[in-house]
Amino acid sequence: MNNIIFFGPPGAGKGTQAKIISKYLNVPHLSTGDILRKKLLDNDNLANELKEIMSAGNLVSDDILNSIVSLRLKQEKNNGFILDGYPRTLIQSEFLDNFLSETSNSLNFIFNIHINFELLKQRIIKRSSEESRDDDNINVLETRYNEYINSTQKVSNFYKDKFPKMFYEIDGSLQINQISEKIKQILKKPWYSAKFLDILSWLNMQLSCIHPQSFFGFNYGKNIRR
Repeated sequence: MNNIIFFGPPGAGKGTQAKIISKYLNVPHLSTGDILRKKLLDNDNLANELKEIMSAGNLVSDDILNSIVSLRLKQEKNNGFILDGYPRTLIQSEFLDNFLSETSNSLNFIFNIHINFELLKQRIIKRSSEESRDDDNINVLETRYNEYINSTQKVSNFYKDKFPKMFYEIDGSLQINQISEKIKQILKKPWYSAKFLDILSWLNMQLSCIHPQSFFGFNYGKNIRR
């Protein structure tokens, strides 16, 4: 079972890659963007609120996204998951970590697709004309990109520091099939080795904080001298 997160700025292609890898692994793809866009079709107060938020390029509240994601993850608890567009804030990442811990689950791979802003603008203009999406225009892109830099990038950096052996940087300027192949090659690596190394790294940091003479109440220095 694979549990995967895709990070990257808006328009970087993380949604496209998440869909491709979802089919490749036969693992459910959880895109908060798709879920929220479907909600926009409803005729209620929440749908109207979401339309204003997304059209302005702002991010949906932590509480709303946490509720959506946790409900879906519970439904897919035996199938694995691919998260696309979540977590976006440190609060969401804390919620996700707690949720996975409470459900005896964990992450296996984290992919960060990076790309420069000028190329992003070209992609957004093209996608807007092809898909007629209200949340796709240059002004909205700049707002969303700045929010990504100020918020979501901190989350990806958090996971990069916490899980360096399962965190992979991907060049988003490559062609779609090239990116997919790079990700597939990474997925062929035994996930448990990266996870095991991260656990060892964490244990090493914890043990380094313990004075050797007090660890388990055993006085190493005294016993060595004897």
